[in-house]
Amino acid sequence: MLKLIGVFAAWSLILLPQAMGLDVLKPVKTDSPKETMKTFMAAMNEYHEGVKKRDENREKSLDRAVRTLSLGHISPLMRADAGRKAAIYLKEVIDRVIVIDYEKIPPGKLAPEMNGNFWRLKNTEIVIRMENSGAREGEFLFSADTVDRAKDFYLLVKDYPYLEGTGQGAGFRETAVERYIPKALKGEMFGVPSWQLIGIFVSLILGFLVKIIAEGALSLGKRLATSSHSDWDDKMLHAVEGPAGYCAASGFWFMSLYILRLEGALLHGLSLFVQFVFSVSVIWIFYRLADVWSEYVAVVAKKTDLIFDDQLVPLLNRALRAFILIFGGLIAIQNLGVNVMSVIAGLGLGGLAFALAAKDTAANLFGSLMILWDRPFRIGDWIIFGGVEGTVEDVGFRSTRVRTFYNSLVTIPNAVVANGHIDNMGQRKFRRVKAVLGITYDTPPEKIEAFLEGIKNIIRANPTTKKDNFHVVFNNYGSSSLDILLYFFLSVPDWATELVQRQNIFIEVKRLAADLNIDFAFPTQSLHVESFPEKNGLDRHKDSWNDESLALVAKEFSEGGARAKPSGLGLFRPPSESP
Repeated sequence: MLKLIGVFAAWSLILLPQAMGLDVLKPVKTDSPKETMKTFMAAMNEYHEGVKKRDENREKSLDRAVRTLSLGHISPLMRADAGRKAAIYLKEVIDRVIVIDYEKIPPGKLAPEMNGNFWRLKNTEIVIRMENSGAREGEFLFSADTVDRAKDFYLLVKDYPYLEGTGQGAGFRETAVERYIPKALKGEMFGVPSWQLIGIFVSLILGFLVKIIAEGALSLGKRLATSSHSDWDDKMLHAVEGPAGYCAASGFWFMSLYILRLEGALLHGLSLFVQFVFSVSVIWIFYRLADVWSEYVAVVAKKTDLIFDDQLVPLLNRALRAFILIFGGLIAIQNLGVNVMSVIAGLGLGGLAFALAAKDTAANLFGSLMILWDRPFRIGDWIIFGGVEGTVEDVGFRSTRVRTFYNSLVTIPNAVVANGHIDNMGQRKFRRVKAVLGITYDTPPEKIEAFLEGIKNIIRANPTTKKDNFHVVFNNYGSSSLDILLYFFLSVPDWATELVQRQNIFIEVKRLAADLNIDFAFPTQSLHVESFPEKNGLDRHKDSWNDESLALVAKEFSEGGARAKPSGLGLFRPPSESP
């Protein structure tokens, strides 16, 4: 028994909506002029009953009637409202001029009375035509011309009575605005009622007033936001302040189009203008907010130890801007009534030529992605690449810009950079210093060793030198000097610091040589005359120096020694540290 009850309940759920006539998903029949007219009249009669009885479910039948109209030429933003108005006007006209006899309407596409797949209502210019393109190709719909002229037809017959046997119109009544407009303003100028032209001018002025009010409200919000602990709300309000005013004005103008009950070409043209202003304003808002977002992400990226995110943020900013402009532009064009998909599909005809022309651009784009992935350098690094030497300033989608040491800017395509050999001088963990010091030949061996020991102590005392890998040796007998090789490494973050530390070490070496009374040789030739008695005793190295005193001098240059000054004498301040 319970099983039978369950089966009965299930079938009831299926059959009950059909029994009540609630086939809400039943498709609109537009296979022939006869089916289209029957669908339209039945839906409009149902709508009229809903208006009289205030039944919202029946009033929805108006949308079913709108499905029998050709509306593809109307902007998507205005399409629904324009279709409802046209359907009501057509029902008012038809019930005043003719009682429909469906047997006289062609039942199919091959009816002999159809000329070119369209049918005209007797003694009228109301036409049902087969669609030749678009999503509804092959369906019979009230023509676009009929839709556009629906109100004109109504104005011609609005004083006619309803005919017996019809649905008595669609319950249309003039709005309060139209009823109370003085007769003097109902006259037409340029084919438009005078009161509507005045309304357009007034709404234009009021729209700019709305813009000023909206900008003033945002300015007040900015002043209130200054008391918050974050600066980002201030920046967001500042970013949207300008475009938000135009966005509010376009919203007011859009409502004015309905209040003024504009129709036809004037409505279409003004609606396109309002949509254009609104679309540009919204794109402008998102474009400026993208700058705020990018700035916020850049601040967050600087707080991390990762280098990759610092380099990725500028590219993300450019990509987001491009996406907003392209995607927003496509949506704006679609809202203006242009079939974007068909335009994009049409571009496929020239796709091959476009691909060939854009192959270098695509290669540079993939090159930028490879640079981000491999990270051969970062912004600020000193690189040497293909004869170009300088500091990386920017990595874009198409190219990398390098500022040379001559302050010129070199732009290199990313495809070339990704496939080339890059010497990244900025990524050196240690920076090598190699120098040859030439001292005079009359320097005795004891002083040479003391000099070498003192230099070793100087290198060890410097906080930036690599202590486990350096060399200080008497390396060669030069043509005019005894050559001492200095070979060590500095652990510094950049070139400016490297130069300063080299200077500090070299100054220490100069002071050490002065304390040991050692002279640096010049690339000259000397003539020694030793046979003159009066020249005896001129060897200044034959003095009171002994091994202990020489060792003491060398030790004083070690870390913590009395003569050690590894950071320089304090007389020189590097440019990077100058106030």
